[in-house]
Amino acid sequence: MKVPSLRALSIATILCLGAGFTLVFFYAPLDADQGFVQKIFYLHVPLAICSLAGFMIAGVHAIRHLRSGDPVHDARSYVSIHLSVIFGVGVLLTGSIWAHASWGRWWVWDEPTLVSFLIVFLLYATYYPLRYAIEDRDRQARYASVFAITAGAFVPLNFLAVRMAQSLVHPRVFATTSGGLPGSMLFTFLVCLAGMALLWTCLVCFELAAKSASAKLSRLRRALEGETYAAPNRSRIAPSVPSRAASPLT
Repeated sequence: MKVPSLRALSIATILCLGAGFTLVFFYAPLDADQGFVQKIFYLHVPLAICSLAGFMIAGVHAIRHLRSGDPVHDARSYVSIHLSVIFGVGVLLTGSIWAHASWGRWWVWDEPTLVSFLIVFLLYATYYPLRYAIEDRDRQARYASVFAITAGAFVPLNFLAVRMAQSLVHPRVFATTSGGLPGSMLFTFLVCLAGMALLWTCLVCFELAAKSASAKLSRLRRALEGETYAAPNRSRIAPSVPSRAASPLT
């Protein structure tokens, strides 16, 4: 599959996000109960979906890494988790703002939807100390892949458990057969979701390309300094990034 260039992907992301948030403010109607504050839904929910999907994508690359031993998949798994954790921070921040505006409280501990996402977020936050604690790069990659697979399998199980639980205060906008949203709101949401997915993909590709370029520059610098055979100065956390790792899609 041919992967679009970073420039084309960036332009598509900007256009889709711009269209989505234009629809949010000028097309989607105000919610009858919450009013204007409900519009944060079009940011909060796409962030959450992309974050959780990114964790599962990282698990897929981790499986491919364990099967093939190819460091490309370890790099893609690492970057997917990295960006998904950042998106997760956005989910928690926007969720807290929305909760305070709607319920007068920044957090509700007896709401399973909120607490379950926090548990997933904190689980993946331990991914970095795990990599940092292992000196050997091969063992580091294998252990990190096992973690990504195990945690990635937990994400859909956690989602199903929450959907089966009795929600206390968190809205279930997709709980009905029709999606629980009017057509204009659903269309706006889908455009925002597509834009957020493009943003996640674009950022992952950008980080992989940046790490690959940095690795090439380091090799060139060592060669110019006559240290071609010297051991590279590698980060203990970030995996080595081969030049062909620039796409998370293949």
